[in-house]
Amino acid sequence: MKLALISLLSASAAAFAPAANVRVSTQISETKADLQALGKELNPLVGYFDPLGVSESALWGTSNEFTIGWLRQAEIKHGRVAMAAFVGYCVQSNYHFPWAMSIDGTPFPSTNLSPPEQWDALPFGSKLQIILFVGFLEFYSELSPGSGVESGQVHYTQGGKPGQFPTFDAIPHKVPFNLYDPFKLTKNMPDETKERRLRAEINNGRLAQLGIIAFLSAQTIPGSVPALAGIVKPYVGEVMAPFSADFPM
Repeated sequence: MKLALISLLSASAAAFAPAANVRVSTQISETKADLQALGKELNPLVGYFDPLGVSESALWGTSNEFTIGWLRQAEIKHGRVAMAAFVGYCVQSNYHFPWAMSIDGTPFPSTNLSPPEQWDALPFGSKLQIILFVGFLEFYSELSPGSGVESGQVHYTQGGKPGQFPTFDAIPHKVPFNLYDPFKLTKNMPDETKERRLRAEINNGRLAQLGIIAFLSAQTIPGSVPALAGIVKPYVGEVMAPFSADFPM
């Protein structure tokens, strides 16, 4: 199973990586025409796909540019979360940290449990730490100069760059590493390479969203994903209720 999952990850990334000889700006796409051009480069076979016409709307009474920036940010963010979830699902199905999880010596949940069962087995305090940390990252990513942060960045709904996470320079005490590119490996990377990798990230994020949903569907709805039959373990809990094991109703 380990080899199969590693092969799946490698093949997926290679299959969805766009051609290197095409250059399309992925920095800011605020109009439908920009999305149409980007969609063709992301997937020449499918191209621009918006059957519900959401890119032509103005959500919450705002502008169309605001809406497109919000939608692009949402897709990039959900893609990144899905990639982390998919890789995490594969890894923790086979490995766990060998040291104690808490100061009382409690070990990490065993690999005999499926990832959702491992989450249910975590102490409430551990779950709360994870939720609060992710919540802080979400809050910090939304800060902009208009929100009172001098060193913030332009918001993605106001012409900023969708998917860009701000640095930690505005935090009063020194933070040695940023969330994105902590070792500054992309500092001297050519713009063309950055744009190609951004397009690959969007494609791989879309694939990862399908992948993690397939895992959870196969666990909770027997037979819903025939390709995963006998690979993932059944789960009888509530995947959309993360604290159901702590506060049963």
